[in-house]
Amino acid sequence: MKLQWSLLFGLIFAVIIALFAVNNVERVPVNYVIGTAQWPLILVILGSALLGALLSGSIAIYRSFVLSRKVKNLERELEKKDHSLGVLQNDLVAQEEGRLDNSSKH
Repeated sequence: MKLQWSLLFGLIFAVIIALFAVNNVERVPVNYVIGTAQWPLILVILGSALLGALLSGSIAIYRSFVLSRKVKNLERELEKKDHSLGVLQNDLVAQEEGRLDNSSKH
Protein backbone atom coordinates (compact mmCIF):
# COMPACT_ATOMS: atom_id res chain seq x y z
CA MET A 1 0.00 0.00 0.00
CA LYS A 2 2.86 2.37 0.82
CA LEU A 3 4.38 1.75 -2.62
CA GLN A 4 1.08 2.65 -4.30
CA TRP A 5 0.90 5.95 -2.40
CA SER A 6 4.51 6.73 -3.31
CA LEU A 7 3.78 5.98 -6.95
CA LEU A 8 0.66 8.17 -6.88
CA PHE A 9 2.51 11.09 -5.29
CA GLY A 10 5.35 10.64 -7.80
CA LEU A 11 2.93 10.80 -10.72
CA ILE A 12 1.20 13.89 -9.31
CA PHE A 13 4.59 15.53 -8.80
CA ALA A 14 5.62 14.65 -12.39
CA VAL A 15 2.42 16.24 -13.76
CA ILE A 16 3.04 19.40 -11.71
CA ILE A 17 6.62 19.59 -12.99
CA ALA A 18 5.43 19.07 -16.59
CA LEU A 19 2.90 21.90 -16.25
CA PHE A 20 5.54 24.09 -14.67
CA ALA A 21 7.96 23.32 -17.52
CA VAL A 22 5.41 24.21 -20.19
CA ASN A 23 4.78 27.59 -18.55
CA ASN A 24 8.47 28.48 -18.08
CA VAL A 25 10.18 27.99 -21.42
CA GLU A 26 11.47 31.55 -21.95
CA ARG A 27 15.20 31.98 -21.97
CA VAL A 28 16.89 33.82 -19.12
CA PRO A 29 20.48 35.04 -18.78
CA VAL A 30 22.68 33.01 -16.46
CA ASN A 31 25.81 34.79 -15.25
CA TYR A 32 28.89 32.62 -14.71
CA VAL A 33 32.20 33.79 -13.32
CA ILE A 34 33.75 33.63 -16.80
CA GLY A 35 30.75 34.73 -18.89
CA THR A 36 27.01 34.75 -19.51
CA ALA A 37 24.70 32.26 -21.26
CA GLN A 38 21.01 32.07 -22.14
CA TRP A 39 19.17 29.07 -20.67
CA PRO A 40 15.50 28.12 -20.47
CA LEU A 41 14.13 29.04 -17.05
CA ILE A 42 12.90 25.53 -16.35
CA LEU A 43 16.40 24.10 -16.85
CA VAL A 44 17.83 26.67 -14.45
CA ILE A 45 15.19 25.82 -11.84
CA LEU A 46 15.47 22.04 -12.28
CA GLY A 47 19.27 22.20 -12.32
CA SER A 48 19.30 24.19 -9.09
CA ALA A 49 16.83 21.78 -7.49
CA LEU A 50 18.88 18.78 -8.64
CA LEU A 51 22.11 20.24 -7.26
CA GLY A 52 20.37 21.03 -3.97
CA ALA A 53 18.98 17.50 -3.74
CA LEU A 54 22.40 15.98 -4.53
CA LEU A 55 24.10 18.14 -1.92
CA SER A 56 21.57 17.42 0.81
CA GLY A 57 21.53 13.71 -0.12
CA SER A 58 25.32 13.55 0.07
CA ILE A 59 25.31 15.18 3.49
CA ALA A 60 22.59 12.78 4.69
CA ILE A 61 24.54 9.75 3.44
CA TYR A 62 27.72 11.01 5.11
CA ARG A 63 25.93 11.58 8.43
CA SER A 64 24.33 8.15 8.20
CA PHE A 65 27.75 6.58 7.58
CA VAL A 66 29.28 8.41 10.55
CA LEU A 67 26.40 7.42 12.83
CA SER A 68 26.53 3.76 11.74
CA ARG A 69 30.26 3.67 12.53
CA LYS A 70 29.54 5.20 15.93
CA VAL A 71 26.83 2.59 16.60
CA LYS A 72 29.21 -0.24 15.66
CA ASN A 73 31.88 1.14 18.00
CA LEU A 74 29.38 1.47 20.83
CA GLU A 75 28.13 -2.09 20.23
CA ARG A 76 31.72 -3.38 20.42
CA GLU A 77 32.27 -1.43 23.63
CA LEU A 78 29.04 -2.84 25.07
CA GLU A 79 30.12 -6.39 24.21
CA LYS A 80 33.46 -5.82 25.97
CA LYS A 81 31.72 -4.46 29.06
CA ASP A 82 29.22 -7.33 29.06
CA HIS A 83 32.10 -9.79 28.84
CA SER A 84 33.99 -8.13 31.69
CA LEU A 85 30.76 -8.02 33.74
CA GLY A 86 30.28 -11.75 33.14
CA VAL A 87 33.84 -12.44 34.25
CA LEU A 88 33.34 -10.39 37.41
CA GLN A 89 30.06 -12.17 38.16
CA ASN A 90 31.75 -15.55 37.74
CA ASP A 91 34.54 -14.45 40.08
CA LEU A 92 31.97 -13.29 42.63
CA VAL A 93 30.11 -16.60 42.43
CA ALA A 94 33.38 -18.49 42.83
CA GLN A 95 34.28 -16.40 45.90
CA GLU A 96 30.84 -17.00 47.45
CA GLU A 97 31.16 -20.74 46.84
CA GLY A 98 34.63 -20.67 48.40
CA ARG A 99 33.25 -18.95 51.50
CA LEU A 100 30.42 -21.47 51.77
CA ASP A 101 32.89 -24.37 51.50
CA ASN A 102 35.16 -22.84 54.16
CA SER A 103 32.27 -22.15 56.54
CA SER A 104 30.90 -25.68 56.20
CA LYS A 105 34.31 -27.20 57.06
CA HIS A 106 34.49 -25.31 60.37
